[in-house]
Amino acid sequence: MVKHQPLQVYERQLCLSCLTGIYGCRWKRYQRSHDDTTKWECLWTVILFGTFSLLLVWFYFWWEAHNDYNEFNWFLYNRSGEWSDGTVPILATTAAGLTYIAFLVILALCHIAVGQQLNLHWLHKIGVTAALLTTVIGVISVSQTWGEEWDVVSISLQATGPFLHIGALAALTALAWLVAGQVARAEKTRFQIIVLLIYLAVLLSLYLTPLSISSPCIMERDSLKARPVVIGHQGAPMLAPENTLLSFRRALQMNVSGLQAEVAISLDGVPFLMRDRTLRRTTDVSRVFPERQYEDASFFNWTDLRSLNAGLWFLKDDPYWVVQYMSERERWMVGNQTVCSLEQMLQLAARTNLSALFTLRRPPPDHPHHLDWVNLTLATVLHSGIAQNLVRWSEDWDREQVRLEAPGFQQISTKKQPLETLHKKGISKLLLRYNQATARDVRTYAAGNVSMTLYTVNEPWLYSLLWCSGVQSVSSEAPQLLKKVLSPLWLMSPDEYCLIWVATDLISFALVLGIFIFQNYHMIRWRMSGMRSYNPEQIMLSAAVRRSSRDVNIMKEKLIFSEVSNGINEDNGFDYYNNQDIH
Repeated sequence: MVKHQPLQVYERQLCLSCLTGIYGCRWKRYQRSHDDTTKWECLWTVILFGTFSLLLVWFYFWWEAHNDYNEFNWFLYNRSGEWSDGTVPILATTAAGLTYIAFLVILALCHIAVGQQLNLHWLHKIGVTAALLTTVIGVISVSQTWGEEWDVVSISLQATGPFLHIGALAALTALAWLVAGQVARAEKTRFQIIVLLIYLAVLLSLYLTPLSISSPCIMERDSLKARPVVIGHQGAPMLAPENTLLSFRRALQMNVSGLQAEVAISLDGVPFLMRDRTLRRTTDVSRVFPERQYEDASFFNWTDLRSLNAGLWFLKDDPYWVVQYMSERERWMVGNQTVCSLEQMLQLAARTNLSALFTLRRPPPDHPHHLDWVNLTLATVLHSGIAQNLVRWSEDWDREQVRLEAPGFQQISTKKQPLETLHKKGISKLLLRYNQATARDVRTYAAGNVSMTLYTVNEPWLYSLLWCSGVQSVSSEAPQLLKKVLSPLWLMSPDEYCLIWVATDLISFALVLGIFIFQNYHMIRWRMSGMRSYNPEQIMLSAAVRRSSRDVNIMKEKLIFSEVSNGINEDNGFDYYNNQDIH
């Protein structure tokens, strides 16, 4: 009779305790479970991974929308009447939520890897629900109020797509270790087949994703056009108060090729530069004329406009976090800026031989110059002394009359129209938002001798993408950043991209195949070699698959008993298989 003592080994397993404790508040060993996860918890796992995916897209959207943060804040100002940087709380909450949800996803994957039952704690469920609802509300709000900004996702993918593909492929390849472990641990063949098919389908689709990736930067280097010229929109508003002489001078220091501004008409018929309908944001009108601070800026005469300070708000609000880097002299100059007239900007452009691009805002119906606003602006331009060929006229109202009086003006359209219509109207340039023109549009209009200026381009990645597309000029609020972009951020030929794509896929496939073979080596060897005498308990113990403590202990007891029995039988001269027959 063989005596053996059951093996009772309880390891501390600190890491496992932390996993189950943080994820499901199961800190004790007896609270853990290797049973199958319930359907309810499976549903919460799906919600968790769905929330993570949605948050990832939401974070990517706001990261790439950095080009238009100023536009977003200005949009909020027009709706609320108060200026604030609305992007800061959105980015902070999105980053915090994504970090929290990503941490739970990692814990869930670790639970699956070690074979632990998923049991998300109710506090985490509340957190996941809050993150999901907040993100859904944010997506709906942006879609309803700022829907055109979603185009930045598809546009940015042209610049980041090849690199995101490599990152996604690396993540899915690393996930092969977890999938292979699940296949090796599974007892049902149907489950193994389903898991394998799903994983392989996703992997194959990711391998073929580059077929759908198109980017203007995937081109032959010899086909790259000249660097797009930069026009200072409102001067250099990130360095000095917008639409002031100081802002335009800062833009000149950044080697811009032109100046752009929005023009309004004062009560006494003087065109001046102002982006907002009111004067509250960019002047001290609330202090000088408190009872008129909500009036339309066009109802102020030029004398009143000149009495306002247009720079103190920049020092107070510090919208671009640059005031702290200014010297005392620079702060004094900023704090003494006044409202700038159109004639002042044109004279500055004339002295430096730069082009001038401006858009006009028609005065309200009860304004005394509601009908002759174009004539007033035209007279101001002709009186400023700027050469006609430097002026880019964008207003459609009375365009024919303007062409007769100033035939040297460069006629610009702010709407995308057919080439035949543009040629008929004598328009040779287009001024469009960057999401309104594709690379094909740029090539088509360029072939028809119509150049294109896209606004507002503030980020180097967007500038590089438009450069590769062949855009001739861009309007920017950050000429100091674009000045540093001397070549596209990345450029590769189709052959180079194809080589990178194929090499990445092959490396990924080799790693995935190696992981599956390693994880299932012993089971594959046992099934393919026909080794019927190989002890199943030895297979399970030597496999690289984690089992529960109870299962491991039972297998250890069986294995020890089997080895002791073999030793006794050999000492007595009996054959092991005969002994099995006798029993």
